[in-house]
Amino acid sequence: MPLTLYNTRTKKKEKFFPLIFNEVRMYVCGVTVYDDCHLGHARSALTFDVIRRYFEFSGYKVTYARNFTDIDDKILNRAQKEGVPWNDISERYIQAFYRDMGALGITKPNMEPRATEHIPDILSMVEGLVNKGLAYVVNGDVYFSVRKFPAYGQLSGKNLEELQAGARIEVDPRKQDPMDFALWKASKPGEPGWDSPWGKGRPGWHIECSAMSVAKLGPTFDIHGGGKDLIFPHHENEVAQSCGYTGKEFARYWVHNGFVTVDKEKMSKSLGNFFTIREIFEKSEYSESVTAECIRYLFLSTHYRSDLSFSDNAIGESKSALDNIYGLIQRLEESDSRENNLGDEDWERVSKEFAKKFQESMDDDFNTPKALAAFHEFRGEVNKVMVKGLSGDASKKARAVFAKFGKPLGLFHIPSKEWKFGIIRATVGRVSGASTVTGFSEKVTQAEEWIEEQIRLRKEAREKKDFLTADNIRKELAAKGIILEDRPDGTTRWKR
Repeated sequence: MPLTLYNTRTKKKEKFFPLIFNEVRMYVCGVTVYDDCHLGHARSALTFDVIRRYFEFSGYKVTYARNFTDIDDKILNRAQKEGVPWNDISERYIQAFYRDMGALGITKPNMEPRATEHIPDILSMVEGLVNKGLAYVVNGDVYFSVRKFPAYGQLSGKNLEELQAGARIEVDPRKQDPMDFALWKASKPGEPGWDSPWGKGRPGWHIECSAMSVAKLGPTFDIHGGGKDLIFPHHENEVAQSCGYTGKEFARYWVHNGFVTVDKEKMSKSLGNFFTIREIFEKSEYSESVTAECIRYLFLSTHYRSDLSFSDNAIGESKSALDNIYGLIQRLEESDSRENNLGDEDWERVSKEFAKKFQESMDDDFNTPKALAAFHEFRGEVNKVMVKGLSGDASKKARAVFAKFGKPLGLFHIPSKEWKFGIIRATVGRVSGASTVTGFSEKVTQAEEWIEEQIRLRKEAREKKDFLTADNIRKELAAKGIILEDRPDGTTRWKR
């Protein structure tokens, strides 16, 4: 069965057939580099990182391009505010992007074009649109005429009147139509500019991505992606100007990820729930790698097309779920040297069932929540098998399954001895509007010291064969959300 994905243009799931056999060419809109990355940026980057990884896992050769918008009004405003050159701002936040995405384990694309590196491509496209009568010049500015492109609105699924009614349109009496958008902007005094047939200026936002994607991947490629907030106007405008210029189909499949909310509210600086990836890592009590896996797991536990709610409880549940997986991996490592009586038939059945469920989940529009559920089903089956006895060879094979199938998700790659078990304590909220993140979940029912003391008292009771007291201690801990795990070596581990 071929992989299926939801195509925003057709509003349905479609079987994926690449233009070139066994190759995928994908372009994703990157960030405008004027500030640190927030959770929304991280979600988009992670979504397409996993899509890229899974295509490669499935045997495809992937050519993945993701751009930087390194010239924009926001960059110029930031530079003016700080009194520094505009390209200093761009370079600073490109490096900050690399820092944050690297911390999250997001692999670099094959190509990372910058808008300022493609000015000749942009000028060629704008000039071609003017020559075709699809764009017009007004005092050094160049606008695309949307009414001359009959298919305008096909991606967003609305006609021009509906789009105009719902859009925030910049009032400009020089435009032939309020919906027309800028391809080239004449430079104002003090602004950077490049020579063009229409005078000194700089590109509009939409034309940058069209020119870069066509330059890197050709006039028609397989997948164009980004956040769903880009569907209109950015991607709608890309379709119009790209198809208008080349006369060919642009992207064949359009893939969009959902928003990130915080405690079910939209992220907003005014609400005090807006924070950056850098802040999360700086305030987390755990290592960078553990924190990154918790964030990745949380994002993957919601389907990429759905909005994701980032909250104290959600990040705590992700940590707990990862504890369960890493706990099993540790037990598997401890069983390596044991010779037990597990039959090959049991192991083959369990591993094949998991592989089938994992692939079916990911082939169904990259359904990562179902894929994670398959991992936990596999964990349960391995635990059942371990009761019968697990040979060292089977233990290694079980761990190899987590390593192999965790790779396309970017999970389960940390050496289990480096994994820190326990509750992530802190909150994603703000305190008195301060711009700091104090961590992930403060809802700890009892202090760790108290829990450890109860475990010690339970051990003493068991040694005295006072099983009633020992059982009552276990029940009391369970009522507070603490699960005990008695190990073969006589120690007891606890987790939420």
